[in-house]
Amino acid sequence: MKRFLLAATLLLTAFGSVAQAGPILDRVRANNTIRCGVGGSLAGFSLPDSRGEWHGIDVDYCRAVATVVLGDPRRVTFVPVTLQTRFTALSSGEIDVLARDTVWTMSRDVNLGIVFVGTSFYTGTGIMVRRASGVTRMDQLNGATICASQGGSNLPEVADFLRARNLPFTPLTFDRFAVVLEAFLAGRCDAVTAGAADLAAAVAVQVTNPRDFLVLPEVLSRDPYGPAVARGDMEWFSIARWTLFALIEAEERGVTKANARQMAATATDPALKRLLGTEDNLGGMLTLQRDWVVRLIEAVGNYGEIYDRHFGPNTQINLGRGQNNIVSRGGLHYGMPFR
Repeated sequence: MKRFLLAATLLLTAFGSVAQAGPILDRVRANNTIRCGVGGSLAGFSLPDSRGEWHGIDVDYCRAVATVVLGDPRRVTFVPVTLQTRFTALSSGEIDVLARDTVWTMSRDVNLGIVFVGTSFYTGTGIMVRRASGVTRMDQLNGATICASQGGSNLPEVADFLRARNLPFTPLTFDRFAVVLEAFLAGRCDAVTAGAADLAAAVAVQVTNPRDFLVLPEVLSRDPYGPAVARGDMEWFSIARWTLFALIEAEERGVTKANARQMAATATDPALKRLLGTEDNLGGMLTLQRDWVVRLIEAVGNYGEIYDRHFGPNTQINLGRGQNNIVSRGGLHYGMPFR
């Protein structure tokens, strides 16, 4: 009997802890804001406009988390962090979530006291050159000076590619991509490396004469960008992860900013009802409201709506979905089962 009571107590403790907030989640709720670490200098991902309003796919992810945790997508404090300072800022508690163009790698996920919550964007290392240079392939960069951001993974990828072909080059690095781009435009380097999507966004939005530049068609790596949180708060991690999955799953099931509330009221499919909170209370396991997904999608839209808002055909960037489409449309994105 004693063993039975002990086992029952342990089970109740385990299941009860699912609905308890952790230290980071408690801090966020006490502060009534999410401190979101962003890049701050890259169109499409995170960039303030002339009025100081932030825009980008990373920005909207943080607004999504603020919606489900604090009930208001505006309850976000955006904190620009460089590639060199981003992980320290996250692990030290200076920011609550890191949402900038950050590649999910094993060493980062294991060694830095952080954990990635999922993949929010797929791209790979690219190179941009001036069209007047005549360079159309990466193996033509013999002796080139190449600008890059300090602390990123792109320059090592380019270095491996060129050294494997015995092609010398000179690296020139800066702490922020905005400075990297300025140096390239000023003629201090022959090429610039970053994520291929990053470069496509930069050439479309952040230069005055985009036709003078070429993003080479080669992509050197498979780079999954993803948000990350510090280790030590499983509840905060779970909210950050399932917020991302909810954005993707909503697109898969046709739940949009305009119809989310109506679909919740009329859904008959059990899987859709679970997602929208009209069958089972999955939100309760995350210390969230039962209709948290409905509120989330009403505030920021589904993943496809967010993508189109910043990269879609009605934007200057106009970057096709490709890998960043949902699986049912030939892409790589899918959410985990809501059950």
